[in-house]
Amino acid sequence: MKTDDILFLTGNQIIDLFKGREKDIMDVVKRAYQVHAKGDSALPHSSFLRFPNSDRNRIIALPAYLGGDFSTAGIKWIASFPGNLDKNLERASAALILNDLETGRPKAIMESSVISSSRTAASASLAADCLQGSQTIESVGLIGCGLINYETFRFLYVARPDIENVYLYDINTDRAEQFRQKCQGLSDQLKITIVSSVDQVFQNAWITALATTAVKPHINDISSCRPGSIILHTSLRDLTPEVILSADNIADDIDHICRAQTSVHIAEQTVGNRQFIRCAIGDIFNGVMKPRPLKDKVAIFSPFGLGILDLAVAELACKLSAENECGMLLPSFFPIPWIQR
Repeated sequence: MKTDDILFLTGNQIIDLFKGREKDIMDVVKRAYQVHAKGDSALPHSSFLRFPNSDRNRIIALPAYLGGDFSTAGIKWIASFPGNLDKNLERASAALILNDLETGRPKAIMESSVISSSRTAASASLAADCLQGSQTIESVGLIGCGLINYETFRFLYVARPDIENVYLYDINTDRAEQFRQKCQGLSDQLKITIVSSVDQVFQNAWITALATTAVKPHINDISSCRPGSIILHTSLRDLTPEVILSADNIADDIDHICRAQTSVHIAEQTVGNRQFIRCAIGDIFNGVMKPRPLKDKVAIFSPFGLGILDLAVAELACKLSAENECGMLLPSFFPIPWIQR
């Protein structure tokens, strides 16, 4: 690859490269968290582009630098338009640029919704696996039957093949049934049940993953949760402040999670401090904090979604691309020096 070349990867190419690579993706995500927790990263706050008369649609820019063995920088530009689902389109679409740290020049441009869903699922699965410890995960609940929860369950099932029962809830019953069939394709040994309420999920599941399109908290009671169970609060805005304050809270980054009107941010505004957030997940991975000192409390993992994870997974895509001779090199992307024009 020449200095002026840029690697170009499509979403379908990345899907092919990532097949059977769930453990590799989880490994790079975990290492990215560890590097970040040690302070070897730069992570400006995400920039949200919103639109008049639309509180659901948004496009987010996530710039980042990740040091350690990664030594990479770049930016993800991701759009979330929930109305796309009614048009038979994916809710999210994204592009990612990786930059060369010696020259600053872009070295790769790739479709990034696949990377985004993979890193999100890997992050949630790692948290569940870590917080659950040596205890088996017999039952999992999924609230919101879309791509993110499917990927979350798929990654979690790779990490914990002891899962036997899955409980699904979605306000759209047709979507829940479609989701059930998709999950059943992972194994005919899974018993997958569609339930009629959030409470039924909480009652039956040791791990519950929330991945909805909610823009305001709508779950105000988790008393039906099993003591010591875990909630993966991926969609960030489902739980009321009272629920957050009642739990053992773990974040991916404490400063980032306390903004953009997430449930954790609203809880901070409610009590005027962040003391209810016990730690960041990277500190647990680095052995600085214990996974579950409050074993009878419900643990809530709230991942804001860090750009460093996108970079780590994108670098893996570049590595696999070179090994498999996949992707297209765009030659002479940059203009000739101005003095020669």
